[in-house]
Amino acid sequence: MEAKKLNKGYNLLTEQNGLHHEMFMDIGVYVFEDGERVIFNDGINETAFLLLDGKITFAWNEQEEKAERHSLFEEKPTCLHVPSGTAVTITADGAAELLIQKTVNPAQFAPVYYMPKDINNVFLGADTMQGCAKRILRDIFNYHNAPYSNMVLGEDIHLPGRWSSYPPHHHPQPEVYYYRFDKPQGFGVSILIMDNSISAIPGGLCHPQVCAPGYAMFYVWMIRHLENNPWVDRIDDPAHAWLHDKNAVIWEGTQQ
Repeated sequence: MEAKKLNKGYNLLTEQNGLHHEMFMDIGVYVFEDGERVIFNDGINETAFLLLDGKITFAWNEQEEKAERHSLFEEKPTCLHVPSGTAVTITADGAAELLIQKTVNPAQFAPVYYMPKDINNVFLGADTMQGCAKRILRDIFNYHNAPYSNMVLGEDIHLPGRWSSYPPHHHPQPEVYYYRFDKPQGFGVSILIMDNSISAIPGGLCHPQVCAPGYAMFYVWMIRHLENNPWVDRIDDPAHAWLHDKNAVIWEGTQQ
């Protein structure tokens, strides 16, 4: 298995009128060269710009902010979220990578600039299932703090060999996972996931996943709200709900 390589410029992951159109989102990774300056202005879609790596300057509505990130695992995210019709200029100071998420939204709202200090590292799963689903969750925006948006955006970090989206759950809204590993040869299983790959999950399907021992796995999770049916929480498969019990008895093998 070889990790997928990114090209300079825009790398398409999903598109509303093409590849994985059932996700109802345009998602891609823009790879900047040193000094490159790009103006983004979409008259139909709201857009989220999530810094993955490097040093850049965001400029919009006479406001300017510098952002820097060099570790998806150790550093919390910076993200600019704007409504349709807002011009955003991004200038790279050195090589940089930016994940861009879009969807149709006629609603207008004030742009929001999320800084690392605004994002919490939430540790989940340490006290159930023998820690097999221990992970770090970073909510950026969702229906609770951005009800005007038609999207959800967050990050998740697996400890090596651990599971997430577990116990198995589903929701009617489609979701896309975009993966990175602490080492490029890292891999995991959600059917099959590798560095720079995605998993496009139609609404209603359970989607547990696991990363290989020895490799930490990072992924961006992106959900598209449905009309009059926003995503507000996961729906656990009732057959596996017993795993939430901190006192659940789990077989550990015969002791010899």
